Amino acid sequence: MRSAICALLYNNKNILILWGVGLIIAMATLLPVFYLVVRVISMGGEAWSLVFNLNTLWVLICSVLLAVTVTGGAIVLGTFMAWLTTQTELPGRTFWTISACLPLAVPSYIGAYAIISALGPKGLLQQALEPLGVERLPSIYGFPGAWLTLTLYTYPYVFLTVRAAYLGFDPAFKDAARTLGKSSWRIFRDIELPQILPAIRGGAILVALYTLSDFGAVSLMQCNVFTRAIYVQYIASLNLGTAAVLALMLVALTILFLVADRSSVKTGVYYRSGSGVRRKPCCLPIGVWRFPMLVACGGIAILSLGLPLLVSCTWLGYGLRSGEPLVAGDRLLFHSVGASASAAIIAVVLAVPIVILVVRQAGRVERLLERAAYIGHALPGIVVALALVFFSARYLTPLYQTLALLVASYVILFMPHAISSLRTSMQQINPRLEEAGRNLGKSSREVTRDIILPLLRPGVLMGAVMVFLSCMKELPATLMLSPTGFETLATRIWNATEEAFFARAALPSMILIGVSAVSVWMLLKQEQEALSR
Repeated sequence: MRSAICALLYNNKNILILWGVGLIIAMATLLPVFYLVVRVISMGGEAWSLVFNLNTLWVLICSVLLAVTVTGGAIVLGTFMAWLTTQTELPGRTFWTISACLPLAVPSYIGAYAIISALGPKGLLQQALEPLGVERLPSIYGFPGAWLTLTLYTYPYVFLTVRAAYLGFDPAFKDAARTLGKSSWRIFRDIELPQILPAIRGGAILVALYTLSDFGAVSLMQCNVFTRAIYVQYIASLNLGTAAVLALMLVALTILFLVADRSSVKTGVYYRSGSGVRRKPCCLPIGVWRFPMLVACGGIAILSLGLPLLVSCTWLGYGLRSGEPLVAGDRLLFHSVGASASAAIIAVVLAVPIVILVVRQAGRVERLLERAAYIGHALPGIVVALALVFFSARYLTPLYQTLALLVASYVILFMPHAISSLRTSMQQINPRLEEAGRNLGKSSREVTRDIILPLLRPGVLMGAVMVFLSCMKELPATLMLSPTGFETLATRIWNATEEAFFARAALPSMILIGVSAVSVWMLLKQEQEALSR
């Protein structure tokens, strides 16, 4: 792989190869949208009748409401935690920072499984309260359960972006405002809030896109949104036409959210124009609010992290005591890691040509190629899987129900992670370093091997880890495209929890959380190393 990258990098003779690879990648990512459009057009008037069907409109309303309310909840939680851990004298700020990042390691369907088995009508909490006469708890299913689950496991997206904004915020702005006699509220409204709004907006759009594309949590919670309705039409009814109409509506809704986010961006100055050294922020004393703030942080950590681990350990204990057959976790782990690692490697290798074209050529057409590659990330996994099933069954029969098709879906969905990381690293490499290497008599291959690749390594590692983590947690594409008999940790958890065999889901859940936690730790370590340089 290293020699292949060396052969491509910075060699004008291979520019056509770079363009060819970039066009193939762009066409592959646009394939799902093309399939949906062609499928819906072929249905004629029947498609419009499905669009304006009352059941379809209700699914649309539920999807929009869920995305909006989850995004609002994530903004509140993420901003609150970011402010506490950066701007106040909260005890144990490092611990609370880590605990606020780790929910990224918990797939939403594991969180839903934990909440159902713990807080459901006949869950662990009800069993603990049964001696007190509590025979049944209120139902957690439906919209409230889906909102709670997705909010708890998406707020880290807002937390990370807002925390980075706070860490880069110059306290001299607030000091100047205080000298002008402004109150704390006006300082927050006029100075602090405008500084963190771009970060809030960036995290919010990630949360909204995640909510629209989520399948596991909404399905376990029985919340009738687009992803669940598409899966039901495809699996239960084998109605590909209706599934395609719903999928295209979901794509259109996703694009509307992206357009709304784009139109809300306002230009402004977010940096100091004078000279001087940036000072570290002064942490605010919280005084009598210290205990309530610790309780709030502890409650969030318990619900988002402690509950999945506690529930998994409890059900694992029940299963061991009752002789429940526990699956071989090593086989499931091998399948999950193998498919995810393969997708991560391929995604990084394929991202290199696009990044080279965008960074070194920087033309309008090159940027269009990059944006086309990003479309896959905006598509829900179930939409990509539906398109690949159709094309492989009709035109690429040898690939139908193969591991290669599953890996291809992962690459389409998550290659933007690799592009983003590689582009950041590539932009930080000064082209004059290459010129200096050539002036010293080194060939293009030697310049790439000795200068470029070592500098590019942090972006490669970051992108590969992000793709790997996303693939490990991906559920709908894995369910629809896995070869016969090929089970992963995600599909085993889903099959067990859907049938209410919580003990059988316990061990795979703990393994998946552990592997994902290692990936999150590697991301944080790479981030700290980047900040220290």
